[in-house]
This record gives sequence, structure tokens and C-alpha cells, in this order.
Amino acid sequence: MQWASLYSDQRSIDTDTNVSTDELRTSFIKDYDRIIFSSAFRRLQNKTQVFPLPGPAFVHNRLTHSLEVASVGRSLGTAVGRIIAEKYESQHGQAFASFYRHELSSVISSACLAHDIGNPPFGHSGEYAIRSYFTELDTTTRSIFTDAMSENQWADFTKFEGNSNAFRILTHAFAEKKTAYNITQTTLASIVKYPCRSIDGFDKQSGMISKKKSGFFDSELSRWQTIAAQLGLFKQPGFETGEVYVRHPFVYLTEAADDICYRVIDIEDAHRLGILSYPEVEALFLPFFDDDTAYQNTERIQGNLEALIDPNQKVQYLRAVWISRMVGLCTEAFINQETTLLQGNLQASLIDVLPEQYLPLLQKIDQISYERIYQHRTVVEIEIAGYQVIGDLLDIFIQALLKPGETRSGKVLQLIPKQFPIDHKENSLYQNVQSVTDFISGMTDIYAIDLYRKITGITIKAF
Repeated sequence: MQWASLYSDQRSIDTDTNVSTDELRTSFIKDYDRIIFSSAFRRLQNKTQVFPLPGPAFVHNRLTHSLEVASVGRSLGTAVGRIIAEKYESQHGQAFASFYRHELSSVISSACLAHDIGNPPFGHSGEYAIRSYFTELDTTTRSIFTDAMSENQWADFTKFEGNSNAFRILTHAFAEKKTAYNITQTTLASIVKYPCRSIDGFDKQSGMISKKKSGFFDSELSRWQTIAAQLGLFKQPGFETGEVYVRHPFVYLTEAADDICYRVIDIEDAHRLGILSYPEVEALFLPFFDDDTAYQNTERIQGNLEALIDPNQKVQYLRAVWISRMVGLCTEAFINQETTLLQGNLQASLIDVLPEQYLPLLQKIDQISYERIYQHRTVVEIEIAGYQVIGDLLDIFIQALLKPGETRSGKVLQLIPKQFPIDHKENSLYQNVQSVTDFISGMTDIYAIDLYRKITGITIKAF
């Protein structure tokens, strides 16, 4: 791969409409605007990040998390872009330098903004619930699906993945939107952390980062192939006959922004809820600094912390300086890994290739997060609720698909919005099941619970 061929302002769908010249907004800024004003992004406001919504104290939801990740991603894009522009401007010219100096930050920020847009209700437990529903079907029902679908298509449900769903949301022309979001191929490529199909993904044993999960469904394969061809993304060596590709280098910046944010904001939320004490939080983040960290040295940071009285403000300050520190370290890691990145051979995230002295510190954060936060009773309760609600909703709508002649089925299918069409023609089961998962995965936590209560008879509105 070459830096000069890894970007393009070409959009994912060619249209015949006249595009007006807008000197105020570049193509990549328009990507950001299209995402942030979308209903799918707005629904993230009522999707769980970690802790239940609403809670006794304000904690992050998927929307606030995505906005913060976009902010950090912009900083990473700016820092890396300036270095690449300065290094290669004489070789590739002014237009090349202009993109990396001024536009890369918008690309990464846009990708970060959309990175969770495909997540179903109830966080990752919603993903597990969808997978479990299809993998645990009885033999007779499963055979109905496997007889009507290819192996690749069936894997889209048994290995349902929010990242693949995000790519679908951003590229699929749903009924009322003939051109989807139509964002640039560069921004789309920067979102796909795991560039492979569902059937090829979820293979951690391979040691290949592209196959850790999946990045697109079978229905969007051709869209991905077009992007890969345009930007010079080649198939992983040894998978030339399959659909496993190298990552776009920009993905590592999107991923780093997310890795930085969720590590610190989950700790911040846990402190606000009284799960972690301030001394515990300080012990996790202060060791990332030392006396040789120039502006961000330990002595200066400790002095600023001592000047603050409110523990919440102390944590906020630690969060700010730690993010700044990590942006600098991840920028250095990206530049140090330049050759490996362009070869498509970096099989780890940027945060995993930081200097060795930081790795045990990051592992400690991950350990505390798992033991004290992700296993906390309130978090486990919402995960269990997610399994129940999503699983039961899926069963109600899927059974209606399989029994279209029943009166109840017709009523159930009427609840699916027209943007998710149900086709009663032959050989349309894959598309119909996708319409159901599109509908359910797009719900907010609150809407899913409300619909579940209504159609199961738990809550009935008075006439």
C-alpha cells in the first residue's frame, strides 16, 4: 500500500444528481455532517455503553462515547497527518500534503463517530443475544434457514457483529433512502476494523487481526470489494481465494481512539457511581507519567491534582492529561510501524505496540475494568435483560416470518417499518431475516423494552 493511493473523495454510491460546489465543506467534512445528523447516530443516545440508562448519576451512553472518540480521533488524525505530509510532500506534491495535513483528521473523526452505529441495544450483550438466538434454534427450524441460505449468509446471523452492521447501515440503501449515507470510500474503509466476511471471521487462533471478528455481511461484500479495489487494499496472503483483506492503515487510528476512550471513561463512570475510589483511579493513571515527560511530568500533574478539592474534578483532570499522553504515544507508535502498516502486516492494535513499560499499566486497567466494572451487578443485570428482550423479540418476529399465513403473524409483521421491507416472494428469506435484524438492532434500549412489554402483554395501554 502507498500513502498516496489510500485516500479518495469518491463516494460509495455514484449518483446522477448534480453536486453543488460547497467551498465551506470538503467531502470528508460532509461525511461527518451526514453521520452526526442521522437518526441512527441520534439513537445512540439511548443505547447502553456499560452502565444502565438512566442511572442515579450521569454516565456515558453510546452517543457521548462516540462523540468523545471522534474528538480523540481528530487529534490522532491531525498529529499523524502532519508528520506524513511533512515527510512526503516533496515526493507526492501539494494536494497529497493538503489531504494529510488538513483532511485526515476529518476522516478519522468521521470514522470514530460511526464506529458504534451498528451496535444493537444493551451493548455487546445485544450482539451475543442475536448470535445465540440463531445458533440455539432447534434442528427443524435451523434447517429451514440453512436450506434457503448459503453458508456465508447463515453466518451473518450466527456470527452477528456490530461492526459489520455499521458498514451495512452506512452503505445499504434502505427503502426510503435510495443512496444510503453515501459517504466517501476513505471514511468507510477507516471504519472496517475486521475486513472479512462473517464466515471468515471470529478466528482469534489465526493471530490475524483482520479475522478477529468481521467487518461486512455477505450482502455488502460487493460494496467492500469496490472500496478495496479503489484504495489498493489487497487480500491477506494465503486467503486469495477467500474474502479476507488487509486493514486500511487509517483503521488503526480509529481503533486507537476507541481503545483510549473506553479505558478511561469506563473508569471515570465507575468512580462517579462509587464503584472505584479516587485513590484507586489515581493509582491506575498516574504511573503513565514520569519526571521526563516534559510538560506532562509527574510533579506538575500531582501539583495540579493537589490544587483540586472535588474528587470528580481530579478524575476529570487525570482523564484529560492521560488522553493527551496516549494520543502522543499512539502517534509515535503509528509512525514507528509505518513500514509494517503499509505492508498490511501489523497484527496488533497501536495500544498493544506501545513501549513495553506501558503494557503492564494498560493490563492493570483492563483487569480492574473486567473485575470491578464489567462484572458489577448492575452491568450483569442489564446484560441478562438484553438477552431476554432481544431473544424474545427476535423469536416473535422470526416466527411470524416463518408462518406468514397465521393471523397473528400478519399483525406482528405490520409492526416492522416500511424501510425494512418484507418480501413474500420465494428465495427471499435471507433478505427478510436481515430486515428483522435491521429493525431490532436499530432499536434503542428504551424502545426495545417498551415494545417487548407491549407485545408480550406485560404493559397494555388503556383505551
